[in-house]
Amino acid sequence: MNREFILINIVGTDKPGVTSAVTAVLGKYDAYVQDIGQSNLHHQLNLGILIRVDDPSRSGDMLKEVLFCCSQLDMIVRYTPLSEEAYAAWVGRQEQDRYVVTLLARELNARHISRVTALLAERQLNIDNILRLSERPDMTLPADKRHSCVEFSVRGAIPDREALQSKLMEVSREEGIDISFQNDDMFRRNRRLICVDMDSTFIQTEVIDELAMRAGVGDEVKAITLSAMRGEIDFKESFRRRVALLKGLDASVRQDIIDHLPITEGADKLFRILKKCGFKIAILSGGFMFVGRYLQERFGVDYVYANELEVEDGKFTGRYIGDVVDARRKAELLELIAQVEHIDLAQVIAVGDGANDLNMLAKAGLGIAFHAKPKVQESAQQSISTVGLDGILYFLGFKESFLKETHEY
Repeated sequence: MNREFILINIVGTDKPGVTSAVTAVLGKYDAYVQDIGQSNLHHQLNLGILIRVDDPSRSGDMLKEVLFCCSQLDMIVRYTPLSEEAYAAWVGRQEQDRYVVTLLARELNARHISRVTALLAERQLNIDNILRLSERPDMTLPADKRHSCVEFSVRGAIPDREALQSKLMEVSREEGIDISFQNDDMFRRNRRLICVDMDSTFIQTEVIDELAMRAGVGDEVKAITLSAMRGEIDFKESFRRRVALLKGLDASVRQDIIDHLPITEGADKLFRILKKCGFKIAILSGGFMFVGRYLQERFGVDYVYANELEVEDGKFTGRYIGDVVDARRKAELLELIAQVEHIDLAQVIAVGDGANDLNMLAKAGLGIAFHAKPKVQESAQQSISTVGLDGILYFLGFKESFLKETHEY
């Protein structure tokens, strides 16, 4: 068939009606739109339209009329003809694997973007689109209140995915930014369950340490806690030792701990929005149920699994009730909840900071190490260390401007 493919690029100061005027001309000549894309950066429009013309005898007049139309709109237009072979090659590239790379920090530097995109270029990965997810930077805000997030849509074959993710995490640690690398598939924006660790993730403290300080054994318990979170000793054994040190402590201290509970930055925003979007929320914690119940009521959490301290005559006995929620149990619970809710594991998010979260992070479709210990960061494929829990929304592809439209905050 004698037909033409023409790429039309239009640039200039953005104004209403440009797309309408140009496509009206193209429609007059019965041109078919094979692809169309537009970006607007600081009122500068870049509009691209790939058209097919089945009757090339009319294309000359059509392009002249488009040129005249753009001149009247004070826009610059450029035409690039594509051969049948070039068009077929472009169509063939849609079969390539697609990925999303998300960069997140309080502020992003050009060096950050350069280092990440250099890793992509080394592997011949093509960037199809770049989108800013965060708000337009407000320089009146304090630096620790800003968010800067950019999302890259990437296409190509990756023979060394694990090596690439390792390099991205290396850049993340060296530059102090957060990086997510995910498959761009149907699950990426269709997660349905989030399982969150509690101590040092949902809240900014270890409750066992809070209890220990009130029992006068803070230093002993903290040393065991840190060793367990670093993965140096078995969690169950460390838990047994720490709980034993609480023997004789008045159980009324639980209310004081709840009254002074430091909720992690961004928790309210994250869970409010996820609940509005129909997510199920689960707390899977090696901490304690009395805190989990409080968070459940306050944030509308659907499931809480944590440890129960034994109390007799108003005092802790130094023992616990039931099985310990350790690394293995967390992963089992995540899978169980997903089954009960009829949710594919690829639709599950897991968030945690310690070694006892690693199994859970590995089991979920999206496992995020949150302000995590070094061992956990080294093992995780995604991490957040620069912002609060609401940074997870960017990893899910939420755009800040859309969130504001919901009047959620």
